[in-house]
Amino acid sequence: MSPARPIARRMAHIQPFHVMDLLARARRLEAQGRDIVHLEIGEPDFQTPAPIVEAGIRALQAGYTHYTPATGLPALREAIARYYQDVLGANVAPERIVITPGASGALLLVMGILLNPDDQVVMTDPGYPCNRHFVRTFEGEAVSVPVGPETDYQLTAAHLARHWSERTVAAMVATPSNPTGTLADSALLSELLDFTRGRGGTLIVDEIYQGLVYEGETGTAAALSEDLFVINSFSKFFGMTGWRLGWVVAPRDCVRELDKLAQNLFLAASTPAQHAALAAFTPACMEILEARREAFRARRDFLLPALRELGLKVPVTPRGAFYIYGDSTAFGEDSFVLAERCLEETGVAITPGLDFGTHLARSHVRFAYTRDLPVLEQAVERLRAFLRS
Repeated sequence: MSPARPIARRMAHIQPFHVMDLLARARRLEAQGRDIVHLEIGEPDFQTPAPIVEAGIRALQAGYTHYTPATGLPALREAIARYYQDVLGANVAPERIVITPGASGALLLVMGILLNPDDQVVMTDPGYPCNRHFVRTFEGEAVSVPVGPETDYQLTAAHLARHWSERTVAAMVATPSNPTGTLADSALLSELLDFTRGRGGTLIVDEIYQGLVYEGETGTAAALSEDLFVINSFSKFFGMTGWRLGWVVAPRDCVRELDKLAQNLFLAASTPAQHAALAAFTPACMEILEARREAFRARRDFLLPALRELGLKVPVTPRGAFYIYGDSTAFGEDSFVLAERCLEETGVAITPGLDFGTHLARSHVRFAYTRDLPVLEQAVERLRAFLRS
C-alpha cells in the first residue's frame, strides 16, 4: 500500500459546494425517470444569444484560434469601455480593462497581486463561497462579517471599522449579491471606498450580475473612482457561462502586475470566446438581453410572493441577480436536511445556506429563478403540498 500523499495544508480550508452533492443526487434521480425542477444552480437557462454564437462560429472559421495578448483582445477591451461609457455612464479607459477566463480568473488575478501571506480581506457572510477560497489560495485570511436584512445583507463602513485590522488589505462587496440579490448603491460604495482608502486598503466590487437589476441604481462602481477593482463577467447577463470569459477594471498602476500574473497563470482567455463576445454589445444582442432581463423580473415577481405565502421569510426584496434567499426555520432547523427532503420528496432542488458561509446558514435556503414561469409554478405547487404535509 502506497504511503499517504502529502496535500497542501490550505486544501483543508477549501470546501466543496454542498449543492453539488444535491445536484449529483438529482442527476441520479433523473436517470431513474424522476422529473426534477432545478432551482439550485446559478446559471441562466437561456441559451447564449444567437448573435454571439454566430460570431463565435465565424471566428473559428476565420482561424481566430491563436493566443491574444494576456490582457485580452484589444477590440474587446475597447468594446467593453464603450459599454461602460454608453450604457453605464462611466469613463473607463480600455487599457484599464483586463480580459480573463471568467470572473473567477479576474478574482484570482486580483487576489494574487494584492495578498501576502496572512493578509486579510473583509467580506460578507452570507456571500459567494469562492471569494474566501481565492483569498486562502494565496495564503491570506478571509474575514467573514455576519450581515443581515438591517443592512440589506451588505457591508457598511461601520462593519469595516469593527473588523479592519493591521493585517487587512482589502474589502470585497458584491452588487447585485449572491445569494441575496441585494444592491450596494453608489452612496454606500462611496463610503466603503473612502474608508478603505483612508486605511491604505483596496475596495473590490463584484458586479457579475450588473446587467440584471430590476429596481434601484443600474450603474457601476467604476464611475466612482479609478482607485478600485471592478469584476464583471459575460456569464450571467450575457448568457455565456460555458464560454468562460470575464474581465476586471483595474487601477492603472495595477494593470502591468495583472498582465504579468495572467501570462504565468493562464496566458490569455479563450480567443474564439473573445471574438464571440464582441457581438454581445450589438443592438440586436442587447435587445435579446433586455427581454431576458424582463423575463427574470417576471419570474422574481411570481416566485417571491409565492414563497412568502408558503412560509419562507424573505425580509428584503431582491432587486437584482436571480436569487431569493430566505429563512426556512418554519420548516425545520437544518436547511441541508430540508434541501435533501425537498429533492427526494418533491423533485425540487434548492441550495442550503451552508454554501454561503456560517452566519445562520442552517436556517436559510436559496432559490434560483433560472427556470421559466410554468416550471416555477409547478415547483411552487409541489412545495405547497410537501410543506403542508
